[in-house]
Amino acid sequence: MPVLKMKESPRLSNTQTETRLEEQIRGRAYQLYEARGRENGSDLEDWLQAEIDITGNATRSASA
Repeated sequence: MPVLKMKESPRLSNTQTETRLEEQIRGRAYQLYEARGRENGSDLEDWLQAEIDITGNATRSASA
């Protein structure tokens, strides 16, 4: 009787494209931080705005 092998699941890993996209978002978020006068406390908002600026995609909030 032949031995059956399970197929390997594809591994989730950062591709070069994903890594480059994250670098672009990080850079844009830092630009937004600097434009606000380097005031702390809005890092999440800066990141989300940077994602929109770079990808052009906005998501609806759960309450909408």
